[in-house]
Amino acid sequence: MLKNIETRYQNALDYLYSYVDFSLTHQQNLSPENFDLTRMYALMEALGQPQQAYPSLHVAGSKGKGSVCAFCAAALQAQGYRVGLYTSPHLRDFEERIQVNGQPIARADLVEIIDEIMPYVDAIPRLTTFEISTALAFWYFARQKVDVAVIEVGLGGRLDATNIITPQVSVITALYLEHTYVLGNTIEEIAAEKGGIIKPGVPVILAPQQDSALEVIKRMAAEKDAALVYIPEAYPNRPETYSLMGQSFTISLPNQPAVKLAIPLLGPHQIENAVVAYAALDSLRGQAIPIEDAAIQQGFANIYWPGRFEVLRQEPPVIVDSAHTPGAMVRLQETLDLFFPQRPVYLMVGVSEDKDIPGMLAALKPRTERIYCAQAPHPRAMKPEALAEAARFLGKPVSAFSSPASALEMAVREAPPEAVVLVTGSIFIAASARIAWFERAHTE
Repeated sequence: MLKNIETRYQNALDYLYSYVDFSLTHQQNLSPENFDLTRMYALMEALGQPQQAYPSLHVAGSKGKGSVCAFCAAALQAQGYRVGLYTSPHLRDFEERIQVNGQPIARADLVEIIDEIMPYVDAIPRLTTFEISTALAFWYFARQKVDVAVIEVGLGGRLDATNIITPQVSVITALYLEHTYVLGNTIEEIAAEKGGIIKPGVPVILAPQQDSALEVIKRMAAEKDAALVYIPEAYPNRPETYSLMGQSFTISLPNQPAVKLAIPLLGPHQIENAVVAYAALDSLRGQAIPIEDAAIQQGFANIYWPGRFEVLRQEPPVIVDSAHTPGAMVRLQETLDLFFPQRPVYLMVGVSEDKDIPGMLAALKPRTERIYCAQAPHPRAMKPEALAEAARFLGKPVSAFSSPASALEMAVREAPPEAVVLVTGSIFIAASARIAWFERAHTE
């Protein structure tokens, strides 16, 4: 029976990936015309509008949106709610994308749901893999009778498949230049696309932003009569303690007792993400989704969100991170300086072909001693030889490897005890390195 389920599961994934998957498409082959919510609206209508069966929280942004989703889901679950969580991409297995109370959808359930929606999918031309995946999540959450769903935007916001929902709260995390082939070449254009998730009358939680992005979001929120909560103004906070086991911080609100929170995720940017999540949860209070500070504290303290400055080994340090934009690399460098000041970095890196390699690696240049280039198993991943050539501007020894496992093995072998082995560049290289690390540990 188990073998039969595995076979049916692989067949279901084959069916899902037989549709157009823009996440696997080279960006120069993309155009905004490929993104259109008409298909998604038609599919949801055919399925009976399952996304309307529960309240939701919608999160867009360039960086940190997955962490914000994870914080919110963990806190809501700690309060006792049945919580759906939809994120992308996955680190290892597809079913990680669709979770209820922290448990990925069972493969048997995924197979059953795909079988059920096939007739509806087949009746609508030009659906994409992500649109079908999103429909699967919405359908599954309705079947599971979740009390609330936390939904992460896949790409952009305005035309993302998730943007058919009307949430209780909209959230926009830090914005950077990214996916410029689709979203625009300026931070203002990208802000306009991300701000496309703003709905009339729905509160908007906004992370700290560049002034130009802030002005765009302010204007869009005003046009939709959506109350804007800007984190630096509304939720002042300060860091308290930090170690490799986690960090704590305090949020100070007018006429209220200060709230102290502790999180296991590392780096100043994760405090920012946690404050954004707290504000989103705060907005849910009074919207028939009450949540106590004690539940938020418990949920935040117990969050599990791997691949984000994840310490695989403390000494000598081996760190895996999924930074994939120049801005995210700056935050990564800040976190390195905080936890491993002045220690040399042996850098294993893998990126997608469309990335700004000099912009990404410049932040790490002062600390980097050697570079190990690898290609994640993803169609858009840059060839290691091409990446090595692009990384030579750092003026450090560069090597190309045929697999992430071999690159990681060499980095760990060559790094002296005082050095940090750092894996970064994309979530796909982070995922590959994690798998290689745990398989390596299993064979030792």
